[in-house]
Amino acid sequence: MSVQDIMGVGIMVLGTVFFLAGTVGILRFPDAFSRLHAVTKADNLGLALIALGTSILAADGFTAAKLFLIWILIAVSGAIGGHLIARHALRDKS
Repeated sequence: MSVQDIMGVGIMVLGTVFFLAGTVGILRFPDAFSRLHAVTKADNLGLALIALGTSILAADGFTAAKLFLIWILIAVSGAIGGHLIARHALRDKS
């Protein structure tokens, strides 16, 4: 294994740790807003790290650019989805 392979896999493992932390946050936090905060922050960073690790292992820059675009689209859709869920949870609370 080269140094590039070790770095890519290490960053992907770190991203997986953030995904697991977000999952634990969903299961352990008491209310919808805390759960939503945990899952949106941890999963966004986890996906960014996994995309970065995968792009390090990628053979060319075009694949890395596609991974970056996928990460941007998922981050935007996650923010929109989180906002909608929080708005409905706030509406149901009052």
